[in-house]
Amino acid sequence: MKALVYTANQEMTYREEPAPVPDAGDALIAIQSVGICGSDMHAYLGHDERRVPPLILGHEAVGTVLEGKNPGHKVVLNPLIACGVCDSCIDGRQNLCADRDLIGMYRAGAFAEQIAIPERNLIAVPDDMSTAHAALTEPGATGLHAVLLAENTMKRPISESRALVIGAGSVGLLTALILKDKGVMHIDIAETNQLRRDTVIQYTDLNTIDPLAQKLLASNYDVVFDAVGGEHTRNSSIESVKPGGVIVHIGLMDNKGSVDMRRLTLQEITLIGCYTYSPLDLQVTMNKLYTGALGALEWIEERPLSNGAIAFTDLLKGQCAAPKVVLQVQ
Repeated sequence: MKALVYTANQEMTYREEPAPVPDAGDALIAIQSVGICGSDMHAYLGHDERRVPPLILGHEAVGTVLEGKNPGHKVVLNPLIACGVCDSCIDGRQNLCADRDLIGMYRAGAFAEQIAIPERNLIAVPDDMSTAHAALTEPGATGLHAVLLAENTMKRPISESRALVIGAGSVGLLTALILKDKGVMHIDIAETNQLRRDTVIQYTDLNTIDPLAQKLLASNYDVVFDAVGGEHTRNSSIESVKPGGVIVHIGLMDNKGSVDMRRLTLQEITLIGCYTYSPLDLQVTMNKLYTGALGALEWIEERPLSNGAIAFTDLLKGQCAAPKVVLQVQ
């Protein structure tokens, strides 16, 4: 089969790879659409020691069942493979399973014509749903999970809050759209890339901020979602949140620097770590995407998998205006 393989730092190679062989309980999936995630970019840059080349990356995927219980059915892949029996799994927090695995990390991912994955990790997709839209389920579920974590902590309805989202990649933008769907009236998105800000302005009615030109106001937001996860964005989150406010840390750009624990303590600010999603988050997100609750989704850019290496280069150079590039396989 053909696959886009991470072969070395800043090197993606489209080449022949052995077809996957399903284990017991697995389904064989023909991939149709798969998104490029920020974590794929981290691997591409050599910043993730867990992803060792040569490796097929990619985990934001949708395809058709070739072999399994429901051949011919269109499905979204839950890329997070949990044990199903530990306390976290039983509690519905499979994302915290100590034995979790992830396609595109330790095992082959979805930048390929086919993938084998456990049957329990498949979510049925309506026949008339765009595969490119369905590929947004995974990043959207990350945003939904972040919003739910904030809601469970805040002292007042999130719809009454002033919200800031840092980063207008797909997770950040989808987080903002989920907030809008929940009735939040004031949402700002901070993004340094002018091309992405222009895309958000063109396809949504969300307010954008260039934090390089316009300093974020101190103590201005009830809730802040850091969809970048870098040293500077963490500091900006702490500075811009109100006393008693909530910060949800989603992104994993780096682990540098330190945080202002004194301000967090004296102002009773809640800092929440957010990792992926639950299976229910994925199902709810796919339904929102399908029904149009998160908008028309015209900000996606589709490219063929065979040109995936160029897409990585464009993303690295900041030359891609789309918050999400979806690679079309078939």
